Amino acid sequence: MQSKFNDIIAVHESSLVDDNKIFNILGYFKLLLITILLFTGFKAYRSSYELSFLVPCVVEFITLVVVWVYHYKLQARIKYSLKMVEINKRHLSRISGDWINFEDIGEEFISANHPYASDLDIVGKKSLFQLLNLTNTWHGRVAFATDLLNSNYSNDKINDRQQAILELSKNIKFSNDIEYQTSKIGTSDFIEKLVIALKDKKIFIKNRFIKMILNYLPLITLPLMFIISTFKLSDYYIFVAVTISTYLTVWVIGAYRIQKHLKDIDDIPSKLNAYSCMIKLIGEIDFTSKKLIDIKSKLSTSTLSAEIAIKSLGKISARLNVKGNAIIYFLLNVLTLWDYRTAIKYDSWKESYADKSEEWFLLLGELESLLSFSNLANICNNVSMPTVLDIDKNIEANNIGHPLLVNEKRIDNDVEIKDNILIISGSNMSGKTTFLRTVGVNLVLAQAGSFVCATEMKFSAMKIMTSMRIADDLNEGISTFYAELKRIGDIVKESEKHSDTIFLIDEIFRGTNSEDRLIGAKTVVSKLNNFGVIGIITTHDLELCSLDDSSERIINYNFSEYYKDNGIHFSYKINTGKSTTTNAKYLMQLVGIY
Repeated sequence: MQSKFNDIIAVHESSLVDDNKIFNILGYFKLLLITILLFTGFKAYRSSYELSFLVPCVVEFITLVVVWVYHYKLQARIKYSLKMVEINKRHLSRISGDWINFEDIGEEFISANHPYASDLDIVGKKSLFQLLNLTNTWHGRVAFATDLLNSNYSNDKINDRQQAILELSKNIKFSNDIEYQTSKIGTSDFIEKLVIALKDKKIFIKNRFIKMILNYLPLITLPLMFIISTFKLSDYYIFVAVTISTYLTVWVIGAYRIQKHLKDIDDIPSKLNAYSCMIKLIGEIDFTSKKLIDIKSKLSTSTLSAEIAIKSLGKISARLNVKGNAIIYFLLNVLTLWDYRTAIKYDSWKESYADKSEEWFLLLGELESLLSFSNLANICNNVSMPTVLDIDKNIEANNIGHPLLVNEKRIDNDVEIKDNILIISGSNMSGKTTFLRTVGVNLVLAQAGSFVCATEMKFSAMKIMTSMRIADDLNEGISTFYAELKRIGDIVKESEKHSDTIFLIDEIFRGTNSEDRLIGAKTVVSKLNNFGVIGIITTHDLELCSLDDSSERIINYNFSEYYKDNGIHFSYKINTGKSTTTNAKYLMQLVGIY
């Protein structure tokens, strides 16, 4: 599994060695050419531009331009190789388990009130988001987080997404190239603000006649001023003075309004260029899955190309970069009304493309999300595409494992819930909670159209509700037990409304005494059973296992331990029936309490 990434890294590291050598040599060669060109140019000037000096001067200049362009392209290639090495080393980190050190944990998507996110480690530290995330844009991050936290796709859409994710998983180079381009963009919400600004139909100058004058008059006056100045036509100097004074006055009057109008496209040309490069990459692939073909077709139609449109917007934005040089910026405005003409170009762009631009960015964000899910197939050694069932309340999986665990440490199990409630009993640390999370996180993946960590899985799309990590809230004065009561209450209410709910409850009512815990647990399980929902509940209370006598829907399973060489060992394999072993006394002895 690591070999494909190691091979890519090796290719680019080898390329870096060669390219860096050439890059350094060309740097010195450029310096030499510049020196020679200056010397030859001086000689040409001193000789009144004799051909014997002028011709070498021109040849040297052309050579310098060619070398300069190649040097620039070589620098871009070096940057690309460096990023490819970094991207593929991150893939290796995902396989080895070092991904827990990735900085992006999707922190802004964390919500204690989410039905399952915290309990199943969907976002946050050591989460599914942290492991799989390949997104580098605002829209991509939102799309990926939404697919993990709030996916609500029909069976047909799940199937379409599965085919797209399967296809993407087989094209690592495309995935790497998209990630390289998005890394130039960044995750700030500037594009979202731009999309909002583009929706604003208000234009800077409404009067078409005034717009035409401001846009085209400088194209007439600038050549005239150049001719007057070049040929020293003193009789027409007044024309130059009046023109420059008029342009300066017009510019100063409108400067504030222009800057306000253009602020959303200021300083983003490189980011927009990265978007257009993404679209170009998409256009170069002959996709076979319906979803990806649809994305590609919406980005480029017979009459409208998102690549050309976004590249054009990037050029308009690049016009604002001249502000970095105050002298050039001033001259461009007093000679050509640069800012006005930029604002007019921006308005023209909005008239042509604004209505479609939001869809383009959403589509590119969706592609980033699909690529993130496709990543699982290349870092997990036990994946498959699950089958989505038309029947309700059903999960079947063979060798299902937790995707956040390192491949070598993962213990897989089988699970079958066919309109059932499973009560899982067992000793401390035997694997009950991990199994609960394994089922939950794979169901989240499956419902997003993703691979799952199982050799085979069939599932019905359901609403997931969990109660696992319960903590008190000092700010609201809520105890752990009351917090759990609220959580269980939400599960009961949701189950009453929606029979397609699956619940995952770990150690129910752990915060109260054994008698109340048992009574409360039996009441909750009975209610959930009557509502017809399915789910899994883990418990230490073996008395709760007797509920299987009251309903055929309730089935007992267990995790157990065994003792060998004066030590406790766990198989982490699920067994049928209720638990017959306990290990609390042994664990207390182990730490010197008992």
